[in-house]
Amino acid sequence: MMTDPISDMLARIKNACNRYFETVDIPSSKIKAGILRVLEKEGYINGFQEVAVDGHNFLRVELRYYEGRPVINMLDRVSKPSRRVYSKIKKVSSVYNGFGIYVLSTSKGIMSDAEAKKENVGGEILCKVF
Repeated sequence: MMTDPISDMLARIKNACNRYFETVDIPSSKIKAGILRVLEKEGYINGFQEVAVDGHNFLRVELRYYEGRPVINMLDRVSKPSRRVYSKIKKVSSVYNGFGIYVLSTSKGIMSDAEAKKENVGGEILCKVF
């Protein structure tokens, strides 16, 4: 039984990047699609689409590489089911001096830390990407 679907998604993406796969299939959910939308918008993945395999819905993620190396170097879960991490947007620091992003779940939807600063909303810090 899977207790944290978001951690499972992040692990699948990290493992696929380390093995230089072009795509990876992840069981579908709205929150996962929201996180993938942020990763696509920020340029960490080429895109994703919903596909049905044997009656189950999956998100097929197209991974991005630059000069033969994965664009995603680090993909870590911050807020976990056992320890939720919430923050006001003014308290969110930059990831690796601005080279990475935080993905937040806010009252206005799932967005990057830069978008949350523009909207002036805080929320739950789901993961950090570099």
